[in-house]
Order: sequence, then structure tokens, then C-alpha cells
Amino acid sequence: MNYLLPLFSVLLGYSIALFLKPKNKTNLKLLLAFSGSFLLSLTVMHLLPDVYESHNPNIGLFIMAGILFQIILEFFSKGAEHGHVHGHEKMEQMPWLLFISLCIHAFLEGFPVSHHHSLALGIAIHHLPIAIILTMFFINAQLDKKVIFVFMITFAVMTPMGTLLSNYFPILNNYFAEITAVVIGILFHISSTIIFESSEGHKFNVAKVSMIIFGIVLAYFI
Repeated sequence: MNYLLPLFSVLLGYSIALFLKPKNKTNLKLLLAFSGSFLLSLTVMHLLPDVYESHNPNIGLFIMAGILFQIILEFFSKGAEHGHVHGHEKMEQMPWLLFISLCIHAFLEGFPVSHHHSLALGIAIHHLPIAIILTMFFINAQLDKKVIFVFMITFAVMTPMGTLLSNYFPILNNYFAEITAVVIGILFHISSTIIFESSEGHKFNVAKVSMIIFGIVLAYFI
């Protein structure tokens, strides 16, 4: 069930945007701030200690490689992984660069879930506001509804597919620490960016700080 949480969260976000059409951007930013804090806390408290227990002297390089890889992905996704989408031009077809980069990102996120089930909850909370924002963005860009559906369904299954791959190909477990370190780098970049971009002008108010603290506390007790 934990493996399916990221799938359900994207479908829920898609449905919320499609049928409820939320207008309050403040609530979305608060949810983003909480998701970024929760994801970063899970990464620091659970994933990071485990990869350093592997005693690989180069594990830090893999983490930095993950950060660099995510920066490269964002050249194509334009920051959609952390809810940073903009533009009002009409879309005539599938935004392939955005689609491919988001799928790679989501697929890699699924790999550590096979060993860290709590991460599934963190990714699910992370994907929920992203799915809402992406769907609303596509609707406003007048992208065909069938294309939106295909985009979101494919995005939803990517993380579970990453988890299944790590389960059914045991040879990958020989490199689990290294792959997880790359994912840690990706999550470091994504979550820290979310925390700062969820605040106007990079200024924090009481509500956002409270959500960030809540995310840290929740991650600690999981």
C-alpha cells in the first residue's frame, strides 16, 4: 500500500484541480511549504544516515551528482517539480521536455521507497500540490483534456515503477547506496527550493514557518 501512495496522491491532485478548481493560492503555497519541509526532513533523518553507513568514501560525490542532475532536469521542466510553472500561452500538444524530465524525476524518487517505506508518504505529500498546480496550469493553457489525462496518469505511475524495479531487479541492490545518494541530492535540491519559493520574496510569515515546523516534527516521529 505504501508503494501506491505516490500514485494515489497524483490522481487526487489531478481530480481536485479538475473538479474543484481551487483558487486560493495561499493554501497551495502552505501545502507546498509543508511538503518541502517534510520531504527534506525525511531525507536528512532517514535516508542520509543510511547511505553513509555504506562506508563508501565517494558517497558525497553521488549526492552532489544528484543535485547537479536535478539542476539539469530543470532546464527542461522549468522547475515544475517544485510547483514553479508559469506562462499563459496556449498549448497545442504534449509538452514533451516537461513530460520526460518529470517522469525521470518521479521514477528515480521511487527507488529508495523499497527500503524506506516512510518515504512513500513524503513523496505522496510532495506530489499532491504539484499535481494540482500542473493540472491547473495545463487547463489554463487549454491543453487537450486527453493529453492532460495521459500526462498525469503517466506521471502518477512513475514512482511506483521505480519502486517495483528496485524490488524485482536484485542486482540494483548492489548499488542501492549510490543510487539512493543520487536521489538524496535530487530531494535536497527540490525540497529546499520548495521551502524558499513558497514564500513571496523569500520572506517567511507565521503560517509558513508553522507548516515547516510541523513537517519537521512529523518526519521525526515517522
